[in-house]
Order: sequence, then structure tokens, then C-alpha cells
Amino acid sequence: MSDTISTLPAEEPFFRALLTPHRSLGRKGFLILMLAVGTGWLTTGAFFLANGAWPVFGFFGLDVLLLYVAFKVNYRAARAHEEVSVSRTRVDIRKVASSGKSEEHLFNPFWARFSIVRHDEIGITSMTVEGQGQRVPVGSFLNPDDRESFAKAFGAALLRARGR
Repeated sequence: MSDTISTLPAEEPFFRALLTPHRSLGRKGFLILMLAVGTGWLTTGAFFLANGAWPVFGFFGLDVLLLYVAFKVNYRAARAHEEVSVSRTRVDIRKVASSGKSEEHLFNPFWARFSIVRHDEIGITSMTVEGQGQRVPVGSFLNPDDRESFAKAFGAALLRARGR
């Protein structure tokens, strides 16, 4: 008599997802943007400087500096991510902040409940995993299409963990 139970150990995750915030402007695009803005600043600033309006040159420089700082802060925030894994015996959600601080949440897949809040026009607006006195939001920074994709895959993984 042979059992046809999965050959994976119970602790081995069969579902893993790394959720990261989307950033539309990569490193190369950022460099091109800053070069374009810097060139525009130098050209326009030189015109004002030549006509005796030297304060304008300095204030244009502040605008460029503020734009640079805003992008750097935005890219730092993009280091935040969430790691979600599902095995037959546990659901593991690890949230990592942009500072590097992480928190881990463990759930029993038989007791974990995956809740979705849906808007008619937008789609999924929030997702949470609840169970054992915990309530953990997941994927709050994802766009609507990515939320739909994750919700479908994660829901299927929970059903698989429960043996359904």
C-alpha cells in the first residue's frame, strides 16, 4: 500500500512571495532626470545671473536640491518589503521596514483567515491575514492588479495547505 501524500516535508514552503513597492523610475532614469534638470537649471540660471538677477540662480539650485532629496527619500522608502510563505504547517509573514527593522508573524494555515476588502471600481483595496489574536495587513503598497494576482495565488496556497 502506498500513500500519495506530498513528498515535500511539512515545513518546506510551497508558496513564497516577495512583495515590494513599485517604483517607476529606475537608477538610470533618475540619473537622466537629474542631468536634464541640472542642465535646465544651469542654462536658465546662467541667463538670470548674466542679467544681474543672481538670487534666482541660487533659488533654482535649491529646487534641484529639493528634487534630489525627495527622490532619495522615495527610494529609501522603496526598500520596505514583505515576505510571505505558506507550508502545510504554517503561514509566515515577514514585514521589513525601509529602516531594515523586521517583524515576523506566524499563523497556523488551518486557523488563518484571509480577508479582502473590495471596491467596485478600484478592485481590492486592502488584504489582511487574521488568526490566533493577530491581524496583519499585507500588500498595502501594491497596485490593484498586483493585489488581485497576489490574492488569487495566496488564497489558492491557503487552500492547498488545508488539503482542499
